[in-house]
Formats: sequence, structure tokens, C-alpha cells
Amino acid sequence: MKKNIVQIAEELAEPVAESLGYVIWDTEYVKEGGRYILRYTIDKDGGVDINDCERFHRAIDPILDEADPIEESYTLEVSSPGIERELKYEWHYECCIGDTVEVRLYKPYEGSKTFVGKLLPLDENVNIEADGKTLSFPRAAVAKVNIYFDIKSVNLGGNQKKDEQ
Repeated sequence: MKKNIVQIAEELAEPVAESLGYVIWDTEYVKEGGRYILRYTIDKDGGVDINDCERFHRAIDPILDEADPIEESYTLEVSSPGIERELKYEWHYECCIGDTVEVRLYKPYEGSKTFVGKLLPLDENVNIEADGKTLSFPRAAVAKVNIYFDIKSVNLGGNQKKDEQ
């Protein structure tokens, strides 16, 4: 039943998102902490901010109320996929070829369950280039793939000595 709710929710949201210049990155219908949540994750070129989330929320809320696809009480959430967005669908991978990703495996491979590298095109495997070599992981062995963001590579300011300023 939850899959049907997600499908219906996506069908209702796609034309709204498109008209506002957004893409539906993901739709989830989950139970968290005793409450049901319908969560839309939206994106656009340049990323989304809180105003985009509010704009989409205001546009989709009356449409959901009218269609009434969910029997129980739920909370509507709209968010951005974030800088370390999860790649779930094949089209996510296609959008992110060349980006640095973190691949997490269910079981260790060569002593590790986590690998970071440049995302290569998908085939029957998730493929990355790391340390000059290509690594291929069967999709069934992959627990999760996220865009990798190294906070250490960002200059947050305040690192210079006073006399260097």
C-alpha cells in the first residue's frame, strides 16, 4: 500500500514541481516516531533553499488535500536532497557521473565497507575510480551511495594568522 501512496503522490507532484522549475529527487512515505510522513525531496539547478521548499509545499498541499490519497493522518515535509544527497535511482547516478561519491557496502571488500571515488557510468555494477583504479561493486552488495563532501577541503575562514590578513 505504501508503494501505491508514493506513486500517487509523485504523479500529483510532478506537474506541480515542473511548473515551478523543480525536479522531484525522491518521494517517501514513512512512519517515524509513531507518525506518518509524506516527504518530497526537490531539486533544481543551483540547488534549493527554504523558500523553494515552502513554495512547493504551498503548491502541493491543496492538491494532496483534494486528491486525499492517504487515509491516515500524516505530516507533509519538503526538503532539499542536500550536499551529500543519496543516489537511489538509475537517473540519480546518470546525473552524477564524474562526481565524488561514497559507496557503502553491506560486507567488507578488501578489508573495507566504505569507498570514495569518482562515479563512473553504471552497468550491472556501481563503478568508481579511486586511487587510479576502477572499482566495481555488484548493485546487490551496495548498501548506499551518497555524494561525498569533504568538509576539510573547504576554507571556512579564520585560519589565517592576524598578520597575514
